[in-house]
Amino acid sequence: MDSMTWIQRNDLLPHILRRRAEESPDRVYLRHVDGTSLTYRESYEASLLWANALRGVGVTAGENVLSLLPNSPDSYHIWVGLSWLGAVEVSLSPDYRGRMLSYTIGTADAKLLIVPAHLLGRVGEVTDELPSLRTIIVVGSDDVSLPTLPQRLIRSADLCSGVAPSLPAGVHEPAPWDVCCMIWTSGTTGPSKGVLVPWAEMYSFCHVLSGVVENGDKTYHFLPPHHNSGKVLYYGAVLHDIPMVMRETFSVSRFWSDVRDYEVSHAVLFEPMLRMLLNAAPQADDVDNSLRRIGTAPVSDHLPDFLRRFGLEGANTFYGMTEVGLPFASDGIDLANLDSCGALRDDFYEVRVVDDHDYPVAPGQVGELIIRSHHPWIMNVGYYGMADRTAGAWLNGWFHTGDAFRVDEAGNYYFVDRLKDAIRRRGENISSFEVEAYVNEHPDVAATAAVAAPSELGEDEVKVVVVRVDGSKLTPAQLVNWLIPRMPRFMLPRFVEFVDDLPRTEATFRTRKVELRERGNSSYTWDSEAAGVVVPR
Repeated sequence: MDSMTWIQRNDLLPHILRRRAEESPDRVYLRHVDGTSLTYRESYEASLLWANALRGVGVTAGENVLSLLPNSPDSYHIWVGLSWLGAVEVSLSPDYRGRMLSYTIGTADAKLLIVPAHLLGRVGEVTDELPSLRTIIVVGSDDVSLPTLPQRLIRSADLCSGVAPSLPAGVHEPAPWDVCCMIWTSGTTGPSKGVLVPWAEMYSFCHVLSGVVENGDKTYHFLPPHHNSGKVLYYGAVLHDIPMVMRETFSVSRFWSDVRDYEVSHAVLFEPMLRMLLNAAPQADDVDNSLRRIGTAPVSDHLPDFLRRFGLEGANTFYGMTEVGLPFASDGIDLANLDSCGALRDDFYEVRVVDDHDYPVAPGQVGELIIRSHHPWIMNVGYYGMADRTAGAWLNGWFHTGDAFRVDEAGNYYFVDRLKDAIRRRGENISSFEVEAYVNEHPDVAATAAVAAPSELGEDEVKVVVVRVDGSKLTPAQLVNWLIPRMPRFMLPRFVEFVDDLPRTEATFRTRKVELRERGNSSYTWDSEAAGVVVPR
């Protein structure tokens, strides 16, 4: 796209879906592994039905609406439906529970929540803490008895009964500057933050698929809608008219059978997924599959082995954040090397690698990556309800990523490390602050620090370094088993290490987490996986 060609309404998902429904109404563009399939017309009408149904219970422009739905057609129909009302979809991880769930629901200032029936009990545990929440829409509840809660409960079948799949009265025509969703990103020195993502930014994410997918391709969609990855893959498939095959979550055991059964040619596999597939025992028919290209980030040293073993043409890579989109990407499936995250997408972005005072460092030197855009509205418009956090991220006219980078003379960019304390585990961004809050609730814990520890699958594992109260005999196994029913599964620490005290700075007494990370694991570190701890789903 020419840098002077501004993003228009017609580039946005709701308008594209409407156009597809008008031009190719009976084209099947989505097949779910449960056997259902959808045409463009059916999806467009489903989005209109949800728009009218939600308007009927009072949803208005600018309102935040929460969703706990997993990766499913309904999740995306609701997202598009809310856009026709000018409302903002706030998608939460179905794995949230307890304080994390009440915090995100409460912080979003939402009056309405959409939840699958099997998660209603988890929501019921925190509803007394949510005075702003007025209505709960329960999906898939036809044969389920609904509990008595302080909120009004409505079955989705009742909500949508008799509703017409037409553009709602006073329809809002989504524009590039409209906020299309709020996505939660990990907190670093504080709680998780709700990132306000405009439609133009979401489009810039999807545009990176140009030159990667081609006519005749079919993509595999198992990424979560509460991440930009799930939304981008859905939007990108509709944008490029690439049919998709949908599964609720990634499955190692079903991946290749799904690829073969549905003739999938493209998928996005983050590094841990790639390693899981590569670690499976080799089969005689490994190359007998339709997959041709993958997107992956970061690039793994094992990528050449993966491509060779499964007979793929190649892979593209990228770097991005919920706050900024994707400033770097490879040139199609031509990777500069196995370390770079790509070159600058200079039709959209301007970047610098800077020192502590925002002055650029020389090529090859490490500094913080800061970003701004050539186009309006292709970066976040702030953290919801957190003006101080927004101002702290935007300094001197640039968004400060908190990530350490370097760039070589050829213009290839390299992610070096996180300057923040976030932990990335199996595709989830985890706030060390929130992990610590859970651990500190244990009566035998005096202090704790959560840090990233290396994983055999790449990315990170969660490690907690804990100071027990005087006289406590608490064991690592007792602590983890106490945490299991209280915190999200993906946040649970794998490693636990007890210490007499945490290293702290002299001036502010903050924990020196860099020192804890550099220490690594030792003979005193307990490993829940090695101990055989089973975490129920």
